[in-house]
Amino acid sequence: MEDHASGMDYQPKSRPPQEVLTEVKSLSSGLYDILHVRGKTTAPGPMASNCKSDDNEEGSLQIVRHPWSLYGVNNASLQKGMSNLARELPKRGWKIVKNGPNRSEARTLEILAVHMKTRTQMHAEWLRGLDAGTEPLIAFDVYSRCFKPE
Repeated sequence: MEDHASGMDYQPKSRPPQEVLTEVKSLSSGLYDILHVRGKTTAPGPMASNCKSDDNEEGSLQIVRHPWSLYGVNNASLQKGMSNLARELPKRGWKIVKNGPNRSEARTLEILAVHMKTRTQMHAEWLRGLDAGTEPLIAFDVYSRCFKPE
């Protein structure tokens, strides 16, 4: 997966920001549907910001990100949601780049995927809420490639 916070290995395309916002929102909504777990979700929706890149002079490039979380359900439901993601993403045009525990001490389960048509990327992480006062959730970050706003 490309690192959207450093150098790029692609040429950013010119695109209307609203088109990219709509695309990322639609893909995010599709991820929620794939989970087949109905809980609470965080707001806000997708937002455009300057793309942090070695190649980005004076904010000429933008990126659309949609960070959100699913919470308000138990860990068994969240585990089912992660399994559903892993099974269904390839059927919906996503290529899974990683599916397994991360390198943290907690060995949190994460899925990294790229939507092959749009090159939008997705990171989902199941935080089990094992610390006192924390609620279990799946945290998502869905983000576009950097683009030149039209």
